[in-house]
Amino acid sequence: MEQALVSGVRRAAGLSPTACGRWWGAVRHRSTREQRPPPFAAGGHEEGPPRGRHGGGQLPAPALAEVSGAVAESCTSHEGLAPQNRPRPWRKSYERGAGQAAPATVELWSSREGAFSKARKRLEREPLSIERTKGSEILFGIAPCSLALSQARRGLFRLFLKQSSGPRRLVMSEFILQAMARGVPVHHVKRRELDALCRGQVHQGVCLEATPLRFKSLEEAEEPDLGDEGTPNRQLIWLVLEQIQDPMNLGALLRSAYFLGVDRVVTSHRNSCPLTPTVSKASSGAMEVFDVYSTDDLRSFLKAKTAEGWEVVGTASKPEDVENVPVISCLEFRWNKPVIIVIGSEGDGLSLETQLLCHRMLAIPPGRALHPGIESLNASVATGILLHSICSQKRRHSD
Repeated sequence: MEQALVSGVRRAAGLSPTACGRWWGAVRHRSTREQRPPPFAAGGHEEGPPRGRHGGGQLPAPALAEVSGAVAESCTSHEGLAPQNRPRPWRKSYERGAGQAAPATVELWSSREGAFSKARKRLEREPLSIERTKGSEILFGIAPCSLALSQARRGLFRLFLKQSSGPRRLVMSEFILQAMARGVPVHHVKRRELDALCRGQVHQGVCLEATPLRFKSLEEAEEPDLGDEGTPNRQLIWLVLEQIQDPMNLGALLRSAYFLGVDRVVTSHRNSCPLTPTVSKASSGAMEVFDVYSTDDLRSFLKAKTAEGWEVVGTASKPEDVENVPVISCLEFRWNKPVIIVIGSEGDGLSLETQLLCHRMLAIPPGRALHPGIESLNASVATGILLHSICSQKRRHSD
């Protein structure tokens, strides 16, 4: 019966004799293992399946039923004797547990990653505390720091540089040489440390700790190098600033005055911007090489210069608002003696008292009909135009 059963299975499944023999051996082994009692039965002897005369095991009835069912199933499903891909019970429980645990694990990792990212950003935003020397300020920018190092007008404490590569590396090397020549310690720091030092200004990778610059007194300005005092019609240009409060405007004014050849710059002490690092940066370092004077009594100063033979010229954005003082175009202005050009504040212009001390008022003619609300120029831009018009006459006379 056993041989007939095996032959039937081989024909039904289409197996070779060798493959069928392997399958039959596996079935017999499984049946024997399931039917074998525990190693030591109640009688104390190990029992095994009934054996034949030649040691061949007889297939038990339950195994025969299982094999018959397998053959019938294989013949019906036409899938041969390949095992079915049914999920095992332990696999189902594992997948069910993993599916429940995965969202919690992902949420835990996400929360930890978010907390770490927030902490890192908070540390990056926090300014690093670099203890400053008492009474010092931080210059920033390549031009202001380089010119401050090259001049002997400030006390210098420390130079802070950002490590750079490429074209900037050569610039940083020059800074190191300048600092070594002046005996200034050099510190290589990160960008955020430089940002903290200059409070977020555009530092270009350079900061310099130094003493502040102060305005010079008019007593020092009363002794300029005038050259040959006997020369008639000596052409000198002084720029006087009344209550300029914006540091960017003051820096731009100093830059234009230095570039165009103004001899002196004088500011009113009251309601005027001091000489800050922002002014130095806006002047592209001109503040580091150009003396700036200040006076507590601007009107007395203008009266004194008038008595010395200077011409005082004011500026007007709206000629129709000027009274008792002649107004001319800057293109028509001609001068043959020392002149003072007075610039008013950004919002109100020259005060009425200062206007009355001027000999003439200059206006810049517009190039078109202006729309209401944009009828004037920025103070530094207007000053640059006026200075160019006046200083160009000075250059022509000197030629």
